[in-house]
Amino acid sequence: MVLRVILVGATGWVGRALVSALAARADLRLVAAVARTAAGRDSGEAAGGPANGIMLVASLAEALETPADVMIDYSKPGVVKAHVLAALGAGLSVVVGTSGLTAADYAEIDAAALTAGKGVLAAGNFSITATLMRRFALEAARYVPDVEIIDYASPRKADTPSGTGRELAELIGAMRQPATSMPVDQLGGVRETRGGAIGAPVPVQVHSVRMPSFVLSCEAVLGMADERLTIRHDAGASAAPYVGGTLLAAAKVSGFAGLKRGLDHVME
Repeated sequence: MVLRVILVGATGWVGRALVSALAARADLRLVAAVARTAAGRDSGEAAGGPANGIMLVASLAEALETPADVMIDYSKPGVVKAHVLAALGAGLSVVVGTSGLTAADYAEIDAAALTAGKGVLAAGNFSITATLMRRFALEAARYVPDVEIIDYASPRKADTPSGTGRELAELIGAMRQPATSMPVDQLGGVRETRGGAIGAPVPVQVHSVRMPSFVLSCEAVLGMADERLTIRHDAGASAAPYVGGTLLAAAKVSGFAGLKRGLDHVME
């Protein structure tokens, strides 16, 4: 069975690579592509490759006029939730590669997906090695009570923390032990230097660094008396690490209902 795919954000960093990669797949077929600023252009040519006959449209509403099975979203944090809900309402399963969604957003999406009987697979990072970093950090956090996260990106990244950092903090916050460090509300000085608290019931302090020379990196720092463990993932300048994981998610997301967070849910 060939799954028909709508790609939102088709001229973005990952989107361009996905357009080319989809053309090489036998099980996935691009049927519509969204890029507001490039509407009217051939999506293959806009991605830097040969023409593919799929013309870019300016909105998801236009793309949904084409029958499809799966939407892949690499758009913007401010619009991604509306995109996901619209796609679910139209009967599509969804892969979310866009960062910026909160735990409350994901809860709303999960409820909508269950009502629709469709799957949503969202990941802060679709890289295989980033997924392994997350898995190893979660395992370590079961045994080490003190953990903080540092995420690094270029100066142009608008959302903080990164999707990778936020997702990791929310997952650790749901299962970690209470920290031994002094609570932030009991500190003097400039409390903001301790980072942002993300996750529940035991939040994790997350620190975001934005400066030249970084693409995307994320590290979990875990500490106990007289010992420390750092688990870190660094991404290069190419979008290639995210393509394979995104396409794996697109091929698998129709096999369940509701929301799953993290590529590891379909890796095995």
